[in-house]
Amino acid sequence: MSGGGSSLFSGFRILGHYSNHVPHALRYHLKHRESYVVTAVGRSFHTFNVNRLGIVAVSNSLSDDITCLAADRMLVFAAAGRLISAFARNKEVVMRYHGHKQEVRLLLPLGDQLISADGGGDVIVWDVQGGDVYLRLQFDPATFDPSAMMHPSTYLNKVLLGSSQGALQLWNIKTSKLLFTFAGWSAGVTVLQQSPAVDVVGVGTATGRIIIHNIRLDETLMSFTQDWGPISSLAFRTDGPPIVASGSPQGHIAFWDLERRQLVTQQRHAHRTAVAAATFLHGEPLLVTNGADNAIKVWIFDQEGGGARLLRSRQGHSAPPTTIHHHGNDGKNILSAGQDGTLQSFSTVHERFNKNLGHGSINKKKEQKKKKGLSYEELRLPAITAFSSAVTRQSDWDGIVACHGGRLATTTWNYQRCTMGAHHLQPPGSRRDAIATAVEITSCGNFAVIGSSCGRVDVYNLQSGLHRGCYGGDEKAHKGTIRGVATDTLNQLTFTSGSDWLLKFWRFKTRKQEEELKLNAAPASMMLHRDSGMLALALDDFTLVVVDIETRRVVRRFAGHHGNINSMTFSPDGRWLVTVAMDCTVRTWDLPSGCLIDCFLVATAPVGVSLSPTGDFLATAHVDSLGVYLWTNKSLCGPVGLRPLPADYQPAVEMLPGFTADDADQEVTVEEADDAYQSAEQLGAELVTLSLQPESRWKSLLHLDNIKKRNKPAAPPAAPTAAPFFLPTVAGLTPQFTLPAATEQETQSKLLSWGSMCQRSEFSSALEAALQSRSFDRPLRLLKDCGPAALSVELTCLSSEGGGDSSLLLAFIHMIDSMLASGRDFDLAHGYLALFLKLHIRSLSQDTVAMAALLRLSSRLEAGWAELRASFDQSLCLLSYTKSALL
Repeated sequence: MSGGGSSLFSGFRILGHYSNHVPHALRYHLKHRESYVVTAVGRSFHTFNVNRLGIVAVSNSLSDDITCLAADRMLVFAAAGRLISAFARNKEVVMRYHGHKQEVRLLLPLGDQLISADGGGDVIVWDVQGGDVYLRLQFDPATFDPSAMMHPSTYLNKVLLGSSQGALQLWNIKTSKLLFTFAGWSAGVTVLQQSPAVDVVGVGTATGRIIIHNIRLDETLMSFTQDWGPISSLAFRTDGPPIVASGSPQGHIAFWDLERRQLVTQQRHAHRTAVAAATFLHGEPLLVTNGADNAIKVWIFDQEGGGARLLRSRQGHSAPPTTIHHHGNDGKNILSAGQDGTLQSFSTVHERFNKNLGHGSINKKKEQKKKKGLSYEELRLPAITAFSSAVTRQSDWDGIVACHGGRLATTTWNYQRCTMGAHHLQPPGSRRDAIATAVEITSCGNFAVIGSSCGRVDVYNLQSGLHRGCYGGDEKAHKGTIRGVATDTLNQLTFTSGSDWLLKFWRFKTRKQEEELKLNAAPASMMLHRDSGMLALALDDFTLVVVDIETRRVVRRFAGHHGNINSMTFSPDGRWLVTVAMDCTVRTWDLPSGCLIDCFLVATAPVGVSLSPTGDFLATAHVDSLGVYLWTNKSLCGPVGLRPLPADYQPAVEMLPGFTADDADQEVTVEEADDAYQSAEQLGAELVTLSLQPESRWKSLLHLDNIKKRNKPAAPPAAPTAAPFFLPTVAGLTPQFTLPAATEQETQSKLLSWGSMCQRSEFSSALEAALQSRSFDRPLRLLKDCGPAALSVELTCLSSEGGGDSSLLLAFIHMIDSMLASGRDFDLAHGYLALFLKLHIRSLSQDTVAMAALLRLSSRLEAGWAELRASFDQSLCLLSYTKSALL
């Protein structure tokens, strides 16, 4: 039976992956007045601000790994294989450039054009907006293989090309003419960089030479030689001091003074791998570097003698992580030990909470180091193979204990100080060839139980680092290698498993054996869920057994993996057991039913897995992958149907988070979409939308009588003594003449003219027309433009006494009914209806048709308020529950 992917977990994102071997691109945002650095991570690129090195954007994925990056003021260009893509807003692909026949190696934005070079000797000039080929230059890779490219400053339409044979050529890309050929220095050109001086460029070669050359005079001004191999990057300082920085494949950076023509200082081990790129910020003493060691670093030049120090950095593991565990009870931090020997903590909330606990080192005095002449690498401890952490007493002493490859002594680490601890835990009188293989910290945080390859299981006090005894007395706890140790919640029992196929139960305090259980095969690893008392063991025959520590019997057996089980983790409630193996599967077993409920394949074999204590994220580490991958638990977001999977179930492949290529084949256009979010008129049928009108437009409708009394003048206005000599006009934006004043006779007369009786307002006419078309948008729009007093006059004129009739009253009721049915202008509907009923309740009570319409309107009002009241009650209950949980 074939599967359809995981029904329980979905890919979320990747942690701790910041950079690879591709040189970064630096861009300056004029509006934000901030610099951004763009680094490639597999098939996508990440954008960080230089001020805080906080991640700003993650691009959509391409169909292949990115090979080179470039950026101008508006776009980021990324080449993946033979395809070049232009990204807008650091995310969306807006243009693709097809035309190269081999992999693109170089990119250079130049105004409205983009210049690219591939491995076959083709150099293409593209029109950025249209995507058309403006010019194509074809070189013979045997005689001139383009290896570097730059635009000389102030040289209009000129491009300088460097070759792996050593020669340089200056081309005019508008006229397609070769202007000049530089003979070179008998070494392949690796870097070309413009200096702050016009006509002067820096040339880096494969032999380690740095040549400062004037291309107008074809004259070499000076040259330097780097002893660390080829020049991988060049950068000129632009804030004053005439300094040029050169990067090397060993990770060192050299700084050369152009005035004194000598080496000023050097930054050794700036990166653990080759320096992919180094760039000075314009007008600032800041240098940005990146490398294949998964690090982005910003260096500041404020030291005496012109030296640099590390200002800020974002770095993950430079070698794949092997062991991961969640640290703490909130599930926000993941401890990860990698093959590079470092122990790091990655935050699932934000990168600024990441911690690097550093690399383990041998605890030797400085005099001994100098005496023995040990190098930097010789003082480092091997990579961590297993570790255990506890938060109970981490503020008092070290809360992490780690085993190192090939060493018997285990190290302690302090999470809060982000340093290696002071203790090296080593059992007395042990064999020299023995190594530590398993470790566990008790739930109280006071003791560490450590197993070794010679069969010993020792107990240490973490506060003092003293040895407190061993299990089995003078004899060994097991006859073979210890594969796992565990302690229960109350420190009553200790569980050990060894390669002798035995699981043993010990009293923690007396260290006496109580019972042993014979297994079907040698255990490879062991994990205890302390709350439920379930002990899971992965055996060498690719099966799993679960032991209940109360009855001390095997309660579950699981088979299905076809490779070594690398790691396993329990769900917080102990119902699920998640296992990963070399068969590239991630399997979830349900302990109460004893069935496999979820299984999916990944591209590379997972070596570590950890489910957060809150159950929201599953973290995995994979072979040859530098990051930690997060998967969301879909059962927390909604109902998930989990059924037992059949024995012949064939899992489907799930793409690793952060490497999906869903957007790679979509059709894109050059036009940029508007970033502004347009809200919908109505979000849902069960919701209501307010009108956004000022409160005075609807809140004061029921209090118009009180407002009129309060605003009534104390004395009538006095008439002017003389009429103005000009024609009187009405105050307002549009000039209008006033009508002649009524005479005293007309004022005293109580007879109304026929014209005044038959004339209706614009609102009344629109309302009468809307009754036929059943569209009340126009009369509602007219009412919104009226103030409270004018609105009161309009509603008064709807009755027969005001010049209206019963059809207008019925039309107004239908208008309010349509407003409530649509859910829009909820506040206005209630305000208008309240004033309408106050004015016309007597005349409406005598109209049977209007009363029937009012009854239907009343039922709609009650139903709407019932839905709103239920939503309010649900929100208040959820808020009260959240507040009680926080307290």
